[in-house]
Amino acid sequence: MNQIAKVSEVTSTDIAEYLRVGEVTASEEGFLNTIIGAATAYMVKYTGLTAEQLDESSDLVIALLVLAQDMYDNRALYVDSANVNLAVQSILDMHSVNLLPSVMHDD
Repeated sequence: MNQIAKVSEVTSTDIAEYLRVGEVTASEEGFLNTIIGAATAYMVKYTGLTAEQLDESSDLVIALLVLAQDMYDNRALYVDSANVNLAVQSILDMHSVNLLPSVMHDD
């Protein structure tokens, strides 16, 4: 697998290599692309970052790969407080901005 520095650079081929999928059919490739979109959307919602901001931290590529593996292996990802992958949670928590209090300025 090539070195991937940004979440937006992850392709279905990268996911297939990470998952050690042998031969990738057109249907499988479509599913892998769907997984990339779903994992990215999950990361955006979890962290409060934009998709563009996800590209600013290369460690988020690992979170995407782990999420993709979980989605592929389970064919469905359901998340509640008891079922979040700890590695993914730890990485995403370091980048979460949506849980931080906002600063109000009196002008």
